[in-house]
Amino acid sequence: MKKSIATLLIILGMIMVSCEKNSDKQDDISGDQSPMGDVGVTVSSSSAEIAGISNFTAVITGLADGVSSYSASATITNPLFKNMVAGFPGVSINGDIVTITDMKMQQTKEGIKCITGPGAGVLVKYDSKVGDTYPIGNTGKVRKVVSKSTTDDYSYGFYLIKTIQVEDENMGFLKNTGGILKTTYIANHKFGLVGVRFDFDDGTSVTYPLYTSAQN
Repeated sequence: MKKSIATLLIILGMIMVSCEKNSDKQDDISGDQSPMGDVGVTVSSSSAEIAGISNFTAVITGLADGVSSYSASATITNPLFKNMVAGFPGVSINGDIVTITDMKMQQTKEGIKCITGPGAGVLVKYDSKVGDTYPIGNTGKVRKVVSKSTTDDYSYGFYLIKTIQVEDENMGFLKNTGGILKTTYIANHKFGLVGVRFDFDDGTSVTYPLYTSAQN
């Protein structure tokens, strides 16, 4: 059960998208703003339950200076799960609906960056090479590009697409929560973040597909 709530927190807090211009630091992204960062754009996952979570959706409610603000919600039915997240900042619970507000993210045509939370930092730069790393805030930890396909080999709805995959082995306060060993962000230069995979210490894993209503 801990697996489900840990993944919910990550989804609600760390996979939204937005944009920033004209930066050249290792921990920043540059390039033109992506349409995926505009007000009204939505991000959703499968409506079917995956590891105890269903009906995840997020919407951009504001855009200022290249930073998008998101509100997100998901359905979670187990009372224990809801009690575990009740005290987290920005989280509210109404029946089986868990919501989080004012998450701030960036997205340009170069990549995606998380602005708030323990995982703040670049999630992906589309032109990165395998082995490239991105700092995670001031933690001293990094995210690492572990694969980049050269053929259309990843199933995305009715399509097969190329992806770049970035592995994160340290999730701040989420480390050792729910037995999470690592998180992998799966992205595509056109569709943005298309999936998030969680690997657990019992050898199992789960992948949440992500669909954004705009594209680069």
